[in-house]
Amino acid sequence: MTVTNIRPNMDNWQDRVDLAAAFRWTVRLNMHEAVANHFSFAINDEGTKFLMNPNQMHFSRIKASDLITVDANDPASMEGPNAPDPTAWGLHGGVHRHVRHARCAMHVHSPYATALASLADSTLPPVDQNCCTFFNRYIVDDHYGGLAFEEEGERCASLFSDPKKKVMIMGNHGILIIGETVAETFNRMFYFERACQTYILALQTGKPLRVISDEVAEKTAQELESYPEQDARHLAELKAILDEEGSNYAS
Repeated sequence: MTVTNIRPNMDNWQDRVDLAAAFRWTVRLNMHEAVANHFSFAINDEGTKFLMNPNQMHFSRIKASDLITVDANDPASMEGPNAPDPTAWGLHGGVHRHVRHARCAMHVHSPYATALASLADSTLPPVDQNCCTFFNRYIVDDHYGGLAFEEEGERCASLFSDPKKKVMIMGNHGILIIGETVAETFNRMFYFERACQTYILALQTGKPLRVISDEVAEKTAQELESYPEQDARHLAELKAILDEEGSNYAS
């Protein structure tokens, strides 16, 4: 059973537990990158105050109690021993400052999504059901400007103008996924990587692709969007596995 006892100064405990589980499973899925990349979750109504992983702590070690609190509107967040990574402040601060519907944001350099982001054409055609999930629901950023310090973070955040589009393919960089909850965002990140894997492997055959029609792709995307509780159940199962293994993620 997931530990839910709230420790002193550990508000938003269940959100912390969910984030910690997401970090642990991102490692298992080989979607992490050493001590880089970041996940965040907004904890105030404005969305500007958020939880995120400590600076350069490996995802496989992160516990719920390790998560730091950052205020996107307070530059003092970058001072002191618990200051986040400067690129985390830049990218996630920009998103939480300007994208109100982005309660959760997950940025990774996962292998297949980053391979897609490295192609001259980084679009993801609907070649299977997972790819259909993202039909007309992603942004391609073709203007990589270096590390995601504050200016680059602000630029990336400005691209989320369409609430329907919750995936950013960051050209020459990686991906940025947003959502309302940790479960929704992690589930979206998981399936986007799977969709990219299928597409990249299909390209490697050198044979023609069987591309699904726009009409069927959109129909499938809508059906998947309305599929009941799949994201919450996905994360619940992952936490159950960690619990059965005696993981300390929820401590």
